[in-house]
Amino acid sequence: MLKKEIFINAKNGLHIRPAAKLVKEAKKFNSEIIIEYNNKKVNAKSLFKIQTLGVLQGDKINILIKGNDEQKAFDHLLNIIKNLE
Repeated sequence: MLKKEIFINAKNGLHIRPAAKLVKEAKKFNSEIIIEYNNKKVNAKSLFKIQTLGVLQGDKINILIKGNDEQKAFDHLLNIIKNLE
């Protein structure tokens, strides 16, 4: 399992548009992808679940990835998260 703490730089946090982009990219991988925020863990492949977190700009999340393509997913998704608008 790979885990990384990352700050959300998107101006409005993980609102619909950046969250939808993250979900779209997460669904490309077989690995289990979890976003953890304030001790709550949700499936990163579910837009609804991500929206329940209420992540704002400057908030810190953890991304946890486990599976057969975890390294590829990890590298790709970290890049996506860092560049969300």
